[in-house]
Amino acid sequence: MALDEALLNWHSQGIIPPILRFYGWKPAGISVGYFQKVNGKIDVDGARQHGIELVRRQTGGRAVLHDQELTYSVLVSEDHEAMPASVKEAYLVISRGLLEGFKELGIEAEFAVPEEKLQTTDSAVCFEEPSWYELIVAGKKAAGSAQTRKKGVILQHGSIPLNVDKEKLFDLFVYPNERVKERAKRTFGDKAVAINEVSKHPIRFEEAKQAFKTGFERGLEIQLEPFTLTEEQLSEVHALESKYKSEEWNFSR
Repeated sequence: MALDEALLNWHSQGIIPPILRFYGWKPAGISVGYFQKVNGKIDVDGARQHGIELVRRQTGGRAVLHDQELTYSVLVSEDHEAMPASVKEAYLVISRGLLEGFKELGIEAEFAVPEEKLQTTDSAVCFEEPSWYELIVAGKKAAGSAQTRKKGVILQHGSIPLNVDKEKLFDLFVYPNERVKERAKRTFGDKAVAINEVSKHPIRFEEAKQAFKTGFERGLEIQLEPFTLTEEQLSEVHALESKYKSEEWNFSR
């Protein structure tokens, strides 16, 4: 999270070009949306028992378990010629890269149809339902994304699960009772899907990363070049880490 904030600052200042970043989590983590409440929604003790640390994102949306997944960040100026002013249309542009990434893996995905009125719930779980232009496979959500705009820069985060541990996932949220929790766990399989549930062969992190790199290049008609941080830039990132480790930030709501 500290690195994404630093990248946003550098891009805002014109120091670096638009960025596509892929990363994973070790150990697993749970990120909550910028506006999301923790108290009464997230089972902090349950997360702690699984060795999962909580962090608040800059982007909105609901909580995400980052475990066996490919995570991505896109940072691009709001005034970039390829970026629409509308948040929803910007989602569409960026999601084209995700769509092509799934195709590269031999998985037929499609956009959640915006013409249909999306039914929302008060669930704290991101993958409970798709939002505008998110990727669905066989009617189930296969990637979750969240966006913010700060300092003239669009930052979009996204989670692409390779596998989902439902037992671990549902231990991270607060439910009125065990019966409600078990019902949510049972119905989750009808709402969300991981890549390795629909792939013809097991897909590991590196293969997924390469496929979505190719997908973004094709979907956004861009050519990606490697970027390595300088020692000075790394120091700036480390200076921001304390913010994302603090209870003041993470439990601010």
